[in-house]
Parts: sequence; C-alpha cells; structure tokens
Amino acid sequence: MESFGIRDALDIAIAALLLFYLYRIMKESGTINIFFGVLAFIVVWVFASQILEMKLIGTILDKFMSIGLLVLVVLFQDQIKRFLVELGDHKRWRFLKNLFHHSHGRHEDSSRQYVLPVVYACMNMAKTKTGALIVIQQDISLENYEKSGDIIDALINSRLIENIFFKNSPLHDGAMIIAHDRIKSAGCILPVSHDRNVPRALGLRHRSALGISQATDAFAIVVSEETGGISVAHRGVLTTRLSSADLEHRLSEVFHNDK
Repeated sequence: MESFGIRDALDIAIAALLLFYLYRIMKESGTINIFFGVLAFIVVWVFASQILEMKLIGTILDKFMSIGLLVLVVLFQDQIKRFLVELGDHKRWRFLKNLFHHSHGRHEDSSRQYVLPVVYACMNMAKTKTGALIVIQQDISLENYEKSGDIIDALINSRLIENIFFKNSPLHDGAMIIAHDRIKSAGCILPVSHDRNVPRALGLRHRSALGISQATDAFAIVVSEETGGISVAHRGVLTTRLSSADLEHRLSEVFHNDK
C-alpha cells in the first residue's frame, strides 16, 4: 500500500486552490451553474470509468471529455484570461516591486491629474442626471470593446467627458473606455451581466458595468440617468450611492495601481 506523503498533500492543495479560483470567477460572472454541471459530469466520468470500469460508458465519456474541454476553453476564454491575469497580477507581487522602486509620491501626483477630471465630470453629470458609463482599463486589454465604438484617443478632460455623455450626443448611450491615461473610445458596446442579484431598479448601464467587471478586471463608473446616483463595478462587485470623496478614493487606487 502506497503511503500518503507531502507531495500528495501538495497535489491536493494545488488542485483545491485552482478549483476555488475557478469557482469564484464563475460565480462573479453568473455562470456558477455551469461550474457545478461540469463538476458533476467529471464525478460521473470518474465513477463510471475508473471505479466501476464500465468500458462503453467510459469510452463515450472520454470522448465527451476530450471535446468538452476544448469547447469550455472557447466558451470561457474571457474567464480563463481573467484567471491567468489575476494569478500573475503585479499587485499581488507588489512587495517585490517596492524593493526596487521608491517613487510612490511621483505616481500619486501624476495619477491625481487624471482622477480629478473624471470625478468633476461625474459630479456635474450627477447634478443634471446625465447618464454615463465610464470604463477604466487595468491589466486586461479592452481593445476589442474599443473597436465597437468610435475611436477618440484624447487626453482625459472633464468637459470632453460631459460633452460625450450629453443627452443629444450620438455617443451618449454607449460606454467610454479610458486606457493608458487617455480616453480611447466612446459609444462602446459592453457585455451585459445576467446576475439575478442585481436590483430590478438598476438599468442597462449598471448591468453593462457589472458585465465588463465580470469579464475583465476593468473598473466601471455609472451615473444614473434616473436618480443621478454614482455607482462603481469592479471584479464582479457593484457598489452604489458613492459620494465624490468615495469616487475620488477609488479612482486614485485604480490609476495608482495602473502605474
């Protein structure tokens, strides 16, 4: 009989950690039922082919497994990409970066010039109840979403942001994407979240903000056209009723972490 050693414990721990990360990402993206379905299929496959040694069923399930893995990779490429990005996220290894770089003050000063225009624009639009959806790219590229709108590639400016989301503007219904400290495009189409926990009172902008935060690591800001309230979505979590100070604090972290 083989003994249970440290290598076996490490093997189980790594497998459990990978399953936990996969579970968390799929839960945030609203596809948790698929996760449980795939897990149940694997259990049946192992039970039939390995334990009961049912050759016919085992062969059929083997074929499904080989094809099914490829199908899952195609269907959930965004979630897989997000999982890999989170695993290698530079913010997780910041303590190593801090050993070689000590320029936080300069980063904070440079990031502030991008934070304030966005905050001012959101506060002004909130007062006039002008609906807006602003998405800030982080590690995962939003290039595919940028192409769905009109390319702008301009410096971040509060007046420009307000003009784009003005009610008579042809781009006000879509999303604005900010990447690399520039307004890249506007009028962009985003994936819509189908999370049932989202309150029905929240509209399409909020669901789109939550959807892009589930598919990527982007930071999304929503200004409600009905109430003028400001909300943010990040990593699959939607936070509503933010004050200007809250928004400035959250944006400062986003722009600072992107350096």
